[in-house]
Amino acid sequence: MPNMLLISDNSDFRQDLTDQITLYAPDFAVFEEEDEHTVFDVVVLDEKPELLKELRAHQIKSPVIHLLSAEDNNIEESPLNIIIFKPLSLNEFLNQLKSSIYVLENRAEGYLCFNNYELRPSSKEILNLRNNELIKLTEKEVAIIRYLYKAQNKIVSKNELLQEVWGYSPDVTTHTIETHIYRLRQKVEHDDLSAQLIVTEDGGYKLKF
Repeated sequence: MPNMLLISDNSDFRQDLTDQITLYAPDFAVFEEEDEHTVFDVVVLDEKPELLKELRAHQIKSPVIHLLSAEDNNIEESPLNIIIFKPLSLNEFLNQLKSSIYVLENRAEGYLCFNNYELRPSSKEILNLRNNELIKLTEKEVAIIRYLYKAQNKIVSKNELLQEVWGYSPDVTTHTIETHIYRLRQKVEHDDLSAQLIVTEDGGYKLKF
């Protein structure tokens, strides 16, 4: 589930937009405050263009959708800075919101870096920076790593991974998770303790950062 940070001083507008996203883009989880433990896939900024530098200073690399009443010459439109002028077209906003999560994956800024690894989601590869080994991954392996990355140091249970990566499939059990994690470790770690990718703890999993 993509995480979206919504920043607006207008509480009525904020609530209305959240309701529309919940209705028409239910895959998005909407947050109204920054959280050091949450990785945001996209930021929606209502006016307040001066906040962009502050957001980038907080290491937010994700696309920012600016909702503006008038043109602002201080904002350079780019794949990571998306401008939508008011009055807001809901269809345009939803289209930009849904497509924005794929923008970062296709750029170097979208690579996920941890423990001397570099995950490249779009190309389904992970680079071991210790020896420059580039390893091909399956779509499910990428999804597992991405979900654990977004959880940061939180332990993710097998059932949670099962739900978020496989959905509600009656043919999939926690044994499926265990098998995928085992194969992923064998493929990437090569029994090198310093290259540990995923940690098993309290019956769940988390990435080694």
